[in-house]
Amino acid sequence: MTALLAERAAEVVSAAQQLLTKRMGAPVKLSDPIELSGSGRTTVLRVRVSENAFSLPRTLIIKQVRGSAEDRHTGGLAPGVASIDSAFLREAVSYQFTTALSREQRPGAYLIAHSLPDKLLILSDLGENSSITAVLQSGAEPATRNGLMAFAQALGRMHAATVGREADFVALLRRVDVVHRVDGIAQQAEAAISEVPGMLQRELGIEVPGEIAERIVRGNRLFSAGRFRAFSPSDLCPDNVILNEEGARFLDYEWGGFRDATLDIAYALVSFPGCLCDFELSRERGQQMVEAWRSEVVGVWQSLADDDVLAERILEARLIWVWLSTYWFLPADHARIAAAREHGLSVPRSEALINRWAALAEDARCTGDDAIGDFAEDVSAMLEERWSE
Repeated sequence: MTALLAERAAEVVSAAQQLLTKRMGAPVKLSDPIELSGSGRTTVLRVRVSENAFSLPRTLIIKQVRGSAEDRHTGGLAPGVASIDSAFLREAVSYQFTTALSREQRPGAYLIAHSLPDKLLILSDLGENSSITAVLQSGAEPATRNGLMAFAQALGRMHAATVGREADFVALLRRVDVVHRVDGIAQQAEAAISEVPGMLQRELGIEVPGEIAERIVRGNRLFSAGRFRAFSPSDLCPDNVILNEEGARFLDYEWGGFRDATLDIAYALVSFPGCLCDFELSRERGQQMVEAWRSEVVGVWQSLADDDVLAERILEARLIWVWLSTYWFLPADHARIAAAREHGLSVPRSEALINRWAALAEDARCTGDDAIGDFAEDVSAMLEERWSE
């Protein structure tokens, strides 16, 4: 750890000690900070509880966000749309909400203490784990299959456990600031509806048929409505999913909120559209993931037992994610491209977009939807032609 990082870590540990001491009513001493994954605006540490008059866990995770309300969020999922304050408030509320779930239903760490003024979270430690990025990058079987199945099952358990609890989440948001009830991803989806047709015309010479435009509008409603609403961490890029002895667990709730749950399972099928990553997910493996997810949620959403209904809903969610991915990465916008999280699955934006439209076309064909199939094939072919010049 560099001198600058060590100084920053000492400040974060000191703030966490003060917060825990105030909450517990007795001194708490933390030691041995280890820096974990973070970004330029966050410090994430694992610390040991060396002095503790109460039954705190032996190790804790501390996350502190820095920056003013004017700073802009530049995470992989949605470049440049919300201030750090907004992202922190939503993450704090999301952890409060999920901590209230039973241990078996909780999708990730639980919240031990937090300070809104200090933008500080103290969380339980999920222990030894591996990121799903590393598992997918290795390509080893059966680890890859098991990791993806665990991911899909964990999504389903989280969705089934939070159906009908949106009012509780909104109430928590109201307690911090009603302004931050706005979903930044939903805002970007709205912008994409109007802007992507022009992008496709300028960049590829493709006109968007009226039927496709109508389908995009319907798909966009999944962010604000939909028949299958449940809680989602929203930023489900691979670095935010870990595997441990309990299965798949989710990190980073800065975009947490309620939306149609089919968006989450489709997010993986589209190779994590908020990041510039790509991995070989066969249609057979994708179907296995969908079945693993369905097995967890069909008890609360009986209509998903119908294969046709399920396929239609998944295709609709895939379409809006590919549309959003195009909005984020088709323009040669260096700020947006740089904001996308880089990891072992990252590929050039040309490869990511070509593959996502091609995979959408294949899924549409298998579902019997020729309108989306034809359009997606045209876009994929024109993208390939453009970037082969």
